[in-house]
Amino acid sequence: MDEALCRQVGAASRSQTLVLMGDFSHPNICWKDNTAGHKKSRKFLECVKDNFLLQMVEEPMWRGAMLDLILTNKEGLVGNVKLKVSLGCSDHKMVEFKVLGAARRVHNKLATLDFRRADFGLLRDLLVRVTWEKVLEERGAQES
Repeated sequence: MDEALCRQVGAASRSQTLVLMGDFSHPNICWKDNTAGHKKSRKFLECVKDNFLLQMVEEPMWRGAMLDLILTNKEGLVGNVKLKVSLGCSDHKMVEFKVLGAARRVHNKLATLDFRRADFGLLRDLLVRVTWEKVLEERGAQES
């Protein structure tokens, strides 16, 4: 089951932007040092690292452990993470956070050429007609 979760996390982390939150049940992970005491927790931590995910919850919620996590694949995507009171007698606190607009998709205005429609025969014919020795004389390698 842990391997299936890691595969799903890996597939999801390749998306443009990802915010993954929930109770991952790894109370023995130290997120400040990126260490874990148990084998299952070490595998989960390795999965998070391998997929370049950032863990955004900074303060412990229960007996010094961070039970509920917010994972993201973009720095600056999640902010204002706050722990609120527990609901009833649960050992989980409510986690409030904002998904920030900083990671909006930027439209690239860079034009690209469509070389599938190019007439390479004509290009070759035109290049053969150039007297390269004359065009490049008295120029260095960089300028040429």
